[in-house]
Amino acid sequence: MEKQEAIVLYPSPPIGHLVSMVELGKLILSLKPSLSIHIILVPPPYQPESTTTYISSVSSAYPSLTFHHLPSVAPYSSATNSRKHHESLLLEILCFSNPNVHRTLFSISQTFNLCAMIIDFFCTAVLDVTSDFTFPVYYFFTSGAACLASFFHLPTLDETTAGKNLKDVHSLLNIPGVPPIKGSDMPKPVLDRNEEVYDAFILFSKQLSNSSGIIINTFEALESRAIKAITEELCFRSLYPIGPLIVNGRTGDKNVENADSCLKWLDSQPEQSVVFLCFGSLGLFSEEQVKEIAIGLEKSEQRFLWVVRNPPELQNQTEPDLKLLLPEGFLNQTGNRGMVVKSWAPQVPVLNHKAIGGFVTHCGWNSILESVCAGVPMVAWPLYAEQRFNRVVIVEEIKIAIPMVESETGFVSSMEVEKRVREIVEEGPVRERTKAMKNAAELALTETGSSHTALTVLLQSWSPEQS
Repeated sequence: MEKQEAIVLYPSPPIGHLVSMVELGKLILSLKPSLSIHIILVPPPYQPESTTTYISSVSSAYPSLTFHHLPSVAPYSSATNSRKHHESLLLEILCFSNPNVHRTLFSISQTFNLCAMIIDFFCTAVLDVTSDFTFPVYYFFTSGAACLASFFHLPTLDETTAGKNLKDVHSLLNIPGVPPIKGSDMPKPVLDRNEEVYDAFILFSKQLSNSSGIIINTFEALESRAIKAITEELCFRSLYPIGPLIVNGRTGDKNVENADSCLKWLDSQPEQSVVFLCFGSLGLFSEEQVKEIAIGLEKSEQRFLWVVRNPPELQNQTEPDLKLLLPEGFLNQTGNRGMVVKSWAPQVPVLNHKAIGGFVTHCGWNSILESVCAGVPMVAWPLYAEQRFNRVVIVEEIKIAIPMVESETGFVSSMEVEKRVREIVEEGPVRERTKAMKNAAELALTETGSSHTALTVLLQSWSPEQS
């Protein structure tokens, strides 16, 4: 009896990477429902979020998706954990999981015909064990094409800036497909060559061109110059831009009361009049910065929907105390034109509400794509990871955002908040450009669109005799 065709997905443990990879699996199934998809899960080495409910709901809705839970490895002491960056712990746990991944791959291959394996960028260490198998290995890159181009170019930057940290390079860097960029705006893990993750990222970047291909969550019209730079200047032609791939919701992570109250309040607001401020699950501000944002919003006289999270020093508390965090009288004085919600809001439904006129965002790539698909212009306020890099791309290259300008210490004044909140709701080239990109995103996903075509070509390469 002929074995069923299958592919293996290997996401990085954090929930955001897992969800993106699962969405990719769903997308692949929509074009090739005969496939069996196996997802290998490594337990996260720090602050493990419960994914049980999410995985259970996905499994029941998509029987062709099978999850393989690997055992925990390398029991670190809390003292060891406290000395390491999240990225370092993550890379160690993935490396130590290689024998378990190998056993799982061997087990799956006994029952299924493995056509391909798709891995997260952070999971590069698995290439040490996949060489025992004959299937091709692809990357799924969850950020944009410009960011990918910068990683392709990273080994060159490592050589040309020898002895210097990128955060200390003051001249603008010239990277194919990327606007001229300051060294300090490069992704956080590569800013300091003395950090332990720096060498790992250089190694991973060198491995990119050895893969069978890279699937990327972007689309041709959004990042045409970066895509062209990767395929032509950097000579890597097996690139598959299949986006925008967007998660509309996630089981186990919704506060229904918050969702209902946000959307009900927006229903009563004029069209394109509300500025939405939301900074992701890890986007935290000091108490001083929270108060400064509040002052700026009050002075702006604009309508707003603001998601407020506890500052880092109060993260052990479950819900933010708004009376403690916000300036005295703020809620009463802005209550007729603003809404403050605690910790979480349903970002995609909010962005797609007709009342939303602008989005102040931390520049996570998923949030950028969600804003593009909703046709909402952005104020770019990056906080961590590759977000400063993303700001340069969406402000200077794609022109769908305006920047929030920080001081040298990273603090943003109330005057800057006031200025940008007023500016983003106005009609202008940034709003027009964003609406054009929304239309281009919709077109990319149609049957004749660039993203649909890229995914079709990829699937055909796995089993050409059956296409």
